[in-house]
Amino acid sequence: MKLIFIYIVFTIGIWGCVESSKNRNGKASDDKEWWKEAIVYQIYPRSFNDSDGDGIGDIKGITEKLDYIRHLGITAVWLNPIYSSPNDDNGYDVSDYRNIMADFGTMEDFDQMLEGMHERGIKLIMDMVVNHSSDEHKWFKQSRSSRDNPYRNYYHWWPAEKGKPHHRYSLFDEKGDAWKYDSLSNAYYLHYFSVKQPDLNWENPKLRQEVYDIMKFWAEKGVDGFRLDAFQFAAKDTTFPAFPDDLDKNFIQYYAMQEGLHTYLKEMNEQVFSKYDVMSVAEGAGRNFKEAHELVDANRNELNMAYAFDAADIAKPEGYSVVHFKEVFSRWDSAFSEKGWLSIFLSNHDQARLVSRYGNDSPEFRVLSAKMLNTFLLSMRGTPYCYYGDELGMTNIGFETIDQYRDISAINGYKKVLLSGGNVKAYLTSLKFGSRDNGRTPMQWDGTANANFTTGKPWLPVNKNHIEINVKTEELNPRSVLNHFRRMTKLRRENPALIYGSYKLLQPEHPTIYAYIRELGNKKLLVLLNFSSSDSSINLVETSKINHIKINNADDMIIENNKITLTPYQAVICTLD
Repeated sequence: MKLIFIYIVFTIGIWGCVESSKNRNGKASDDKEWWKEAIVYQIYPRSFNDSDGDGIGDIKGITEKLDYIRHLGITAVWLNPIYSSPNDDNGYDVSDYRNIMADFGTMEDFDQMLEGMHERGIKLIMDMVVNHSSDEHKWFKQSRSSRDNPYRNYYHWWPAEKGKPHHRYSLFDEKGDAWKYDSLSNAYYLHYFSVKQPDLNWENPKLRQEVYDIMKFWAEKGVDGFRLDAFQFAAKDTTFPAFPDDLDKNFIQYYAMQEGLHTYLKEMNEQVFSKYDVMSVAEGAGRNFKEAHELVDANRNELNMAYAFDAADIAKPEGYSVVHFKEVFSRWDSAFSEKGWLSIFLSNHDQARLVSRYGNDSPEFRVLSAKMLNTFLLSMRGTPYCYYGDELGMTNIGFETIDQYRDISAINGYKKVLLSGGNVKAYLTSLKFGSRDNGRTPMQWDGTANANFTTGKPWLPVNKNHIEINVKTEELNPRSVLNHFRRMTKLRRENPALIYGSYKLLQPEHPTIYAYIRELGNKKLLVLLNFSSSDSSINLVETSKINHIKINNADDMIIENNKITLTPYQAVICTLD
């Protein structure tokens, strides 16, 4: 969810571990599960499709596009929050967990959408935002009314007569202060995010039961999974001791995976996950591999899969190292080759657009690099999470001034830079490349006004390049990013080696080409990805074993003896004898 989390992980040399990621005889080490085989499509409902012309995407709009989603080859949808909310953080501030935000429609609309998904073989994963609620939730309204209210301990309060509590960092506060004074009961409440997002007190068993009952409510409706937003922050030392001076920069080290978290997850698993055929994934995977495994290993009875952020901060405005990119993904794969399960993603609602961050969004290379990146996502071990619009190669919108942004983190971050006398120009440059609003612009359905997302004024501007980049245009072009995406989902569904097979990295030190083998039983697939805008060559002994090319985003593949030359951003998958 919030901002880009930078995780400190074990320093493990990739050169010594790539071979260990191959299971004996190329066999899968894990039992088959639907959520391992899923291809997840994340929908930001506010930006997907507007059915009533108010400029805001809605549930009926999603229902209208279910056939499009099915034809993508998608088997599960992760839906960002649609619960009642005052919308301080676009729905991540929930005021009623059992109701639908009026902007999005009604519960009847939801039921029809869920039924339509299930009719098409698509599962639904809901976002559960339970590290915090909205300050307009009835729990918080009661909690702040008096110190002896029954709901007081649903949140974290510090009596003012004890003085101001030790500093806690807030990601969304313009001063970076996570304590907010409330005069009604002469106390401070804690908010790791926006001031309108007070943190819930998970030490309180009554609060925990409330959350489990909410999850059961949605599971009884037929929801197929839950993504736990910011949940690795849920456990807190409620004595609130002083933290070191580096808290603001290294908050993950002090906020994540605190004592009690595993107790809560085991209890949640016992009461909810074990009772229904639902998958579970938490935002974040701890601070190291040990903590990640403690979250998701099957014998832990906690969660199903890890959603790690190490790769999220690789991309920079000035570029990034492909060797580093390979090292991060290979290191995580190696750590989970025998136990546990990973999510694979490069973009989501908290990131800018995939092709603008990791590829090349220039007119010359956008299509090729978008295809290459989608080839990577859909050929790695782990459950792929694909973000709406990336199947088209949608790009960053590139706002220039702060008044163009709608994201609270961008706006309050700007205020914080001003208050601290920071470099405003540098901040805006960083926002233009990495702002969350880049990834939230409306879906581009065709080249007409507002990309046919809405007949009204869209809540966030539509990218001007929707005239060229849109579903209607790409449907008709067999060489489009869209149709390449469909070929990749088909290939993944038809080849268990791309799901359960072992992963072997080839030439980790190669500066531009990412090459690896996926193997299961007697099936071997070689994946070759050129991450550069120039021709690149690689010498591989496996060249002589190439049998059949399954995927190629270019016209040909140049092979001379054992040397393969890839054109800019070329992506190839071929079978090996």
